[in-house]
Amino acid sequence: MLKRLPFLCTALLALAACGHSNDSSTPATSSAPAPTAAPATSAPATTPATTGSAAATPAPAASAPASAATTAAAPAAPAKASAFVEDPKWVEGKSYFRIEPAQPKVSNTDKIEVAEVFSYACPSCNAFHPMVDQLAKSLPSDAVMAYLPVSFMPQENFPMFQRAFLTAQALGVADKANDAMYDAVWKTKELSSESASGQGLKPMSELPTLADAAKFYAKYGADPKEFLAVANSFSINTQVKRADELVKAYGVEGTPTIVIDGKYRIDLRAAGGYAQMVELAKYLVAKEAAGK
Repeated sequence: MLKRLPFLCTALLALAACGHSNDSSTPATSSAPAPTAAPATSAPATTPATTGSAAATPAPAASAPASAATTAAAPAAPAKASAFVEDPKWVEGKSYFRIEPAQPKVSNTDKIEVAEVFSYACPSCNAFHPMVDQLAKSLPSDAVMAYLPVSFMPQENFPMFQRAFLTAQALGVADKANDAMYDAVWKTKELSSESASGQGLKPMSELPTLADAAKFYAKYGADPKEFLAVANSFSINTQVKRADELVKAYGVEGTPTIVIDGKYRIDLRAAGGYAQMVELAKYLVAKEAAGK
């Protein structure tokens, strides 16, 4: 992915992504959904970004439980992947990238992990979200979905959404509120980082806060006071640090990104689009299952 241009990351057809600059990432440890911070301006960017960004839509256009990211429950998982067959259209170093050395997984699973590196405030992640849901449901029984939230775009409120997601995971409400959180940012705008006019970002002092996120998660069973206490706890501070370290260790340059078992990285630009990211993720799961 390209380095992030100032402000919101908008979609460039199906190839736009939210980006960040490497120097703003925190050293990584291990977990989803994130990206690096870049100076913000008030005009939306039209170039695909690297680690994080703001609003975009799918076609016309540019993410989870008690560790830095958790596994997502997938209903009635299909049987284990069938025999792996090499496909010449997927080229390592071009279509996807090997992470060397391999890094820890986001979750504690002993299955093959498919981790989405994301932010609720990233427009490309919002566009990709329905496909990620379908990917999670279609994974074979020996694979599982996980989510690693990023923080690299502070001007677009990525750090707040990262901490809120990890807190919601710890309280057991992240999964059931996942779809609604995207809607709160991109449809109702109650947690949006955009100005009321839709032209540029809100000042940092006016961005939604953890207290606002606590009110949102209260609709899904979280006590607002407990949410804020947990959000500022040593445990969540540790998970935030681990998430940032994993993002760096995985070599993430933008969102959405998919990481397979801490070994392979798939980004939107290299894969060629959202649908291709999903297809490639399934291909690499089969490759990993076959021990190739």
